[in-house]
Amino acid sequence: MSATQTVHQAKRGEVLEIRWHGRGGQGAKTAALLFGESALETGKYIQAFPEYGPERMGAPVSAYNRLSDEPIQIHSAIKNPKIVVVLDPTLIDAVHVLEGLKEDGILLVNTKEEPKALKQRLGLEKTKIKVFTVDATQIAIDTIERPIPNTPMLGALVKATGVFNIDSMLESIKKKLQVKFRGNVKLVEGNIASVKRAYEEVKSE
Repeated sequence: MSATQTVHQAKRGEVLEIRWHGRGGQGAKTAALLFGESALETGKYIQAFPEYGPERMGAPVSAYNRLSDEPIQIHSAIKNPKIVVVLDPTLIDAVHVLEGLKEDGILLVNTKEEPKALKQRLGLEKTKIKVFTVDATQIAIDTIERPIPNTPMLGALVKATGVFNIDSMLESIKKKLQVKFRGNVKLVEGNIASVKRAYEEVKSE
């Protein structure tokens, strides 16, 4: 069963929970917000929130999403996510990124490492966890000339989960980035290009 089928076959009313891991300055909080807002525009109910702590540059940070076809009644922290997104591969050895990940969950990591090799290194060969990788940092350098992997990871996440259409996300992100970057066409288009590239280049084992 593919990751896309897993999400598409979720029961109505079931809440999809996502946990983001990054370092201060990599945009984990922004990515969670953009992902949630894009889902909202497709008609889903959403939650998007960070875990507050020492948010100095380079320090580990977390952010979260909940998505559902029906109103979300849960307001607690996410302990057992279906999906874990890791923006910095060094966090794998620094924090417990796999903590609470469901047995049939999805792990998406920004890394040059091949998914199969990463799955073996993490000792996940005998699990149903699906591993995806994409070199989001290089994509960001190529498209926006900055090593900030958050927007490429959005494209990879849409491809890995099939939670909604990539064109819907691109349209939503473009509108929001036009406001954030005050009409800076080069920066907006660079970020959109990064999402598209990651969507095409993400790999699974």
